[in-house]
Amino acid sequence: MEKIKLHDKTFRKYIPYEEFIRDIDRVADELNRDFRDKDEIPIIICVLNGSLPFTAEILRRMEFLCELSSLKISSYAGMSTTGEVQFKQPLTCNVKDRTVIIVEDIVDSGYTMDALTRFFHEQGAKDIKICTLFFKEEAFQFKGKIKIDYIARNIQNQFIVGFGLDYDELGRNLKDIFILDE
Repeated sequence: MEKIKLHDKTFRKYIPYEEFIRDIDRVADELNRDFRDKDEIPIIICVLNGSLPFTAEILRRMEFLCELSSLKISSYAGMSTTGEVQFKQPLTCNVKDRTVIIVEDIVDSGYTMDALTRFFHEQGAKDIKICTLFFKEEAFQFKGKIKIDYIARNIQNQFIVGFGLDYDELGRNLKDIFILDE
């Protein structure tokens, strides 16, 4: 599929799965390097719904024990961020005195990461690491305040769908990444 229509927008193929899966391999290697020989068992937090495919790929490659939990939040309406993060599903595990690895599909403005890091600090997490499939550095508003520890791929500040990323809930199931075709 080279083009796809979702609602009222057309998207064209941007990054094939076979290309960004190598980025996921590299990030998994970095995580393994940092956590493989530690006695501590970190908690992987899958940020629903978008990071589900990325989290599954990362988990398959982990060479260390971990716990898995999820959190559902929302900060988008259509194709733009609202700037307001809404927690849609409560956290189901205790993170007090634990290392948390937040796994996200995309970090753009950073408002979601700001809300999540504050939330996990309030819950007593010992350490917070952020792992993202895609990072839009030019859109990131929290430079010097929030560190993105593991980045699979930097991309330009354009709207993308596929592999968990959606446009009004459509497109998450696409294997490849598609970009708005203007």
